[in-house]
Amino acid sequence: MSGFLLRRLGASLLLLLLVLTVTFFLLRLLPGDPMHLFEGQRLTVEQQQKLEKYYGFNRPLPQQYAAWLAAVALRGDWGTSLSQQRPVTSALLEALPATAALASAALGVEYAAALLLGVAAAGRRRSAVDHAIRIGSLLLFSLPTFWLGLMAILLFSYLLPVLPASHMHSVDAELMSPVGWLFDLLRHLTLPALVLGLSATGGTARFVRASLIEVMSQDYIRAARAKGLSELRVVWVHGMRNAAVPLIQLFALSLPALLSGSLVTEVVFSWPGLGQLTFNAILTRDYPLILGSTALSATLVILGNLVADVLQALVDPRARDA
Repeated sequence: MSGFLLRRLGASLLLLLLVLTVTFFLLRLLPGDPMHLFEGQRLTVEQQQKLEKYYGFNRPLPQQYAAWLAAVALRGDWGTSLSQQRPVTSALLEALPATAALASAALGVEYAAALLLGVAAAGRRRSAVDHAIRIGSLLLFSLPTFWLGLMAILLFSYLLPVLPASHMHSVDAELMSPVGWLFDLLRHLTLPALVLGLSATGGTARFVRASLIEVMSQDYIRAARAKGLSELRVVWVHGMRNAAVPLIQLFALSLPALLSGSLVTEVVFSWPGLGQLTFNAILTRDYPLILGSTALSATLVILGNLVADVLQALVDPRARDA
């Protein structure tokens, strides 16, 4: 098992280095100059040259890459954000809790809806209910997240003004009591969590359906029914217990994917998380912040894959030889 872990860890670190290297060079090769961010400040030519020297943009590209890689690997220094004028690490740590809250809530929505829909479809296989759930899940999976978010805002914030359309808190949140502050957060969290969670529900529901249909055809399920157990107990206790093994692996991949893939939802709802931070960094060509957010997102996704591989190896020892 230790050899399997070392192989997977080495492959994960190599993949992370490859992702960051490709991102580094692509950013430098794209048209545009990050120093345009300072154009409105009426800097002299000498001041612009000093800024380029300070950030290292005046050096050849291989030297920039070597210096950046050494700073990250040896000192853990991701640099200073050009647009925010503070360490990249501070900006990322400040935005991470908002994205974590959104991703966790969306994950709860995704799996709660997927389990209910998947079990209902598997229990009524090839019926009208099954066809309706499959078509509905395919529709949810196909709808663009930004369109779903805009329609949710139109319906629940304008036509039926029951939920706020954007941001994480109301303007007077600091004046509220702790209970009021929490309630205000939940109201703002509801729409983006529903949009992000439901957009991923379709694929997960179809996965639950397929796994449960395969499990429900096994001999021990027929034996449980022969004992006179209720269908509810047969499905949720005996069926889901065995169908949950591949779902655990899917869960290990879902959370990092939501953490790193919530950019569109955060931009639509002006949610102050990593997605919004990355979007603003791209608009301002903030190289250090883009690289830092890419590294964090890639680490989460790769870590999720690593956890999924370890879980699979624990359940199925044959996977350790792969």
